[in-house]
Amino acid sequence: MNLSSLLTKDRVNLMIKPGKKNKVIEDLVFLIKKGSDAELIVSTLMKREELGSTGIGKSIAIPHCRSLAVDKLEIAVGRTTKEINYNAIDKKPVSLIFLIIAPPQDPGNQYLLTLGKIVQIAKELTKKDLVFKPQTPEEFIILIGQIEKDLKKRK
Repeated sequence: MNLSSLLTKDRVNLMIKPGKKNKVIEDLVFLIKKGSDAELIVSTLMKREELGSTGIGKSIAIPHCRSLAVDKLEIAVGRTTKEINYNAIDKKPVSLIFLIIAPPQDPGNQYLLTLGKIVQIAKELTKKDLVFKPQTPEEFIILIGQIEKDLKKRK
């Protein structure tokens, strides 16, 4: 499974306006769903955030949930124009957010595999200081693909 193959340019927004965590999450959900389905997903994600922040540190967050509003794994990525307070585990602000929404029934457990893959890629993005390098969604997807290739070579 390649993360770059799951991303599409209409689901990567590198110019999200900074704001409160719930507004940024809402903006990302709207890249995937609209209307009452989007409201349900945002509510589920915010309940998940109450359990513990999905800000994993080093300016990265991975909000995620399961929802009946989707019938397959969905991903969106956002980068804020200015870091936002996200209550991350390292207490630092966040600028890059990977959103994962999966259906309750998830063949092959793609949800957890994707979550793990994003954590791996996020480490590379921050280690090499690449979070702000891509200027377009296409460049971002290409960068993710390159990181995946590099990670495969190391195995």
